[in-house]
Amino acid sequence: MNKIRHALKRDEGFTLIELMVVVMIIAVLIAIAIPSFLGFRKSAQDRSAQSEVRNVLLAEKAYWLDNGNYTETAGDITAFEPNALLNADPALGVAVDLRDADSDIVCVTRTAASGNSFSVWESASAGTYYGATNLQAADCPAAAPAGYTQGGW
Repeated sequence: MNKIRHALKRDEGFTLIELMVVVMIIAVLIAIAIPSFLGFRKSAQDRSAQSEVRNVLLAEKAYWLDNGNYTETAGDITAFEPNALLNADPALGVAVDLRDADSDIVCVTRTAASGNSFSVWESASAGTYYGATNLQAADCPAAAPAGYTQGGW
């Protein structure tokens, strides 16, 4: 009977080597998962900003169809589309910049939480151009900015 008790006492718990192996496996899994998570997070932030720009652009197009011009103030677009996330600072919301009050050109810009900027240059006659620069820093140009494409971001 003493032999059995003695044998059972020796098999209780884990050895230090076994615990170190488990900790090492967990560390390797975390080292693989964290960069992937951060990449997915940045991508989601970029897609969110692009979606907000598209939503405001759709509201601008709807306003243009009703009025023949794009909005003159942020209040015009929020009155037309109350859910539009607008702000003069593109880091906080979508910024809308008009070429002038009678122009058929509008620029919509949003800087994502990841730090990337996304803009749309829209002309009633020339179409829609997408780019990854901040058009808020420079006034809305009369022609589509260099490097902007019609296919999307």
